[in-house]
Amino acid sequence: MPDLFVTNFNRNFTGVSATAANVVRQQMGQHDMALVGRGLPGCLEPITVAMARTQSRVHSSDRPFAIWHVRRNTEMRAALWARDVLRLPIKIVFTSAAQRRHSAFPRWLISRMDAVIATTEAAATYVPHVRAVVPHGVDTDLFKPADNRETAWAALGYGGTFGIATVGRIRPEKGTDQFVEAMVRLLPSHPGAIALVLGKAAREHQGFLKGLRATIAAAGLTERILFPGEIPATNLPRIMRSLSLVMQLPRYEGYGMAPLEGLASGVPFVGTDAGYYTSFSAQGTVGQVVPLGAVAPAVEAAEAILQSPERYAEMAARARDVAIHSFSARTEADGINAVYEALWSAG
Repeated sequence: MPDLFVTNFNRNFTGVSATAANVVRQQMGQHDMALVGRGLPGCLEPITVAMARTQSRVHSSDRPFAIWHVRRNTEMRAALWARDVLRLPIKIVFTSAAQRRHSAFPRWLISRMDAVIATTEAAATYVPHVRAVVPHGVDTDLFKPADNRETAWAALGYGGTFGIATVGRIRPEKGTDQFVEAMVRLLPSHPGAIALVLGKAAREHQGFLKGLRATIAAAGLTERILFPGEIPATNLPRIMRSLSLVMQLPRYEGYGMAPLEGLASGVPFVGTDAGYYTSFSAQGTVGQVVPLGAVAPAVEAAEAILQSPERYAEMAARARDVAIHSFSARTEADGINAVYEALWSAG
């Protein structure tokens, strides 16, 4: 029977889903484990919560209990029901990325965890029971540089000679409007550039999206700032490696995987001072971080990167190295496994 159950209850493939999938792919060869709930690309076939409860009753002889690793409120609730109501012999590990105070109910749920893994030092200050700070990592086997970036971009069929993209839900918190404003300023001086907004707008943000389209139309850039929608997880690596620049300008970000996926693909980034972007930038050698809300400095940073072939080549070459040696999914999985082993050793 499995000694590790990793939950994924969200039907949408979110940033949390992506980080979970990265780790699960690393863990599959290390644990007798099960994925519970919804499937994740390249991972085990999922089982139901009911099956997980049944299988949690029996463990291998060298494990005193099973571990449920959860990442969302709904998953914490299911795990607490299994442990505290059904009295199953399990321990619960929660990964927390939020860099702000949780609301009351999530705070109570988190307080009931057996161990918490924070993704950043800042996130660790908002939650109890932190056993380790383990930054999210990128799957460097999936995200890797293109053999020829120009050919890879042309194969996507978006037009132009190179691409700039932002990745994430279309909403104010993600700064999609700031990206559009930056592109309205930047694209006129780069006639070969095409900008992509990779993500979808929820129903409540359709008005926000309509406003963005109106801004783009007024600037005469409808054919150059495109909205391909939400990209399936299996297709994202192909797009990332074709880009020349990733630009993320959120007003808030808990962690933020898009710049990291770009770095693994050999693509520099420009980002606001949110999430873990400053650490990703490696002192500005692979990315430029600007203040929150600073569109003009973001445009200037992008110009500085794109207009200097020598600097661009240096940043792109170092980007992959930073991802592999500082922010790989393998490193994240090792840090998480150390927390599991500490719990099992304590008995």
